[in-house]
Amino acid sequence: MQEIIDAHLVQPLAGIPHASTLVALLVLALIAWLANWLTRRVLLVVVGRLAKASPSKWDDAMMGRRVLARLANVVPALIVLGGIVLVPGVPAWLDTVVRSIARAYIALSVALAIANLLDALNDIYEKSSRHATRRPIKGYLQLLKIGIYIIAGVLIIAALIGKSPLVLLTGFGAMTAVLMLVFKDTLLSLVASLQLSSNDMLRVGDWIEMPSQNVDGDVIDISLHTIKVQNWDKTISTIPTWKLISESFRNWRGMQEFGGRRIKRALLIDQNSVRFLDLHERQRLRRIALIDDYLDKQQVELAEYNAKLEAAGKDPVNSRRATNLGTFRAYMTAYLRSHPGVAQDMTLMVRQLEPTPTGLPLQVYCFSANVSWVP
Repeated sequence: MQEIIDAHLVQPLAGIPHASTLVALLVLALIAWLANWLTRRVLLVVVGRLAKASPSKWDDAMMGRRVLARLANVVPALIVLGGIVLVPGVPAWLDTVVRSIARAYIALSVALAIANLLDALNDIYEKSSRHATRRPIKGYLQLLKIGIYIIAGVLIIAALIGKSPLVLLTGFGAMTAVLMLVFKDTLLSLVASLQLSSNDMLRVGDWIEMPSQNVDGDVIDISLHTIKVQNWDKTISTIPTWKLISESFRNWRGMQEFGGRRIKRALLIDQNSVRFLDLHERQRLRRIALIDDYLDKQQVELAEYNAKLEAAGKDPVNSRRATNLGTFRAYMTAYLRSHPGVAQDMTLMVRQLEPTPTGLPLQVYCFSANVSWVP
């Protein structure tokens, strides 16, 4: 290439000051542009078509995240870095500047390509792994990206000032306190992410409630620094990751995995309406099929109890009688036992609470068989 430049460019332009240098620089820039055009318009297009035809998900993710497109930026920079030495008459300061910028650009392009590769890895993990919601890796990948950017920054600064990267690294020891202050939130978030992941405290899709942050909704994203929650009013709340460790929050995942949503409601009964049932009323209640067995069992139980009292010569005031409140409670229990929407293998009861000024609470305590909110 040197002979071609000398024969066709240097000798014809020997009489013009710096003309050969300018022409050679233009040729070098043209070659770099041509290499960039061939890489992007030909090589990347061919690779993209092959990726679409391939059944593998890796190549699709890499093309989607433009990993190869970032690496393609290295090609013209390498040509400029290697070709600047062939240009005749280049001043020493210009050679140093071009080399420094080319090295810095290569370091930046490689760092961005690696960062996009990590994003592609996260995409593949979220789509193909069944543990993606339970063990998200986005936070760890973001930490790696921070490390990559720091290394790239050191290399770029070293290239621009013309010093060895080791010289800059030796000065970082004195900057440890400053770095700790700058990356305080990152370190706190890293520790929080490790605790949340190792203890399985939070997953994507969990319904969480955090009154201190005015948050009540589903987790839609878990990253290194923030947790995104879509509230029930469709607003998006962003919580610092370390907040979930330093403050309390409620995760409703346990209810969903348990298989039942608790129902805890009380009916207020007018206490003045509570009374004993006579024989005629008890016979009329037998029309209700749900409490047929209860009435039969209660009749036998009361008859035996009262017979023993009578045999012992006790006053009839001590005898037991059925009440409308007790019978209604038995009906509520039987109704819940026969309802297909109530989980029968979980706690189910109807209990009487302490009287209140507004009435006598008869509380229903059970679990629905469907954990979905609307049903």
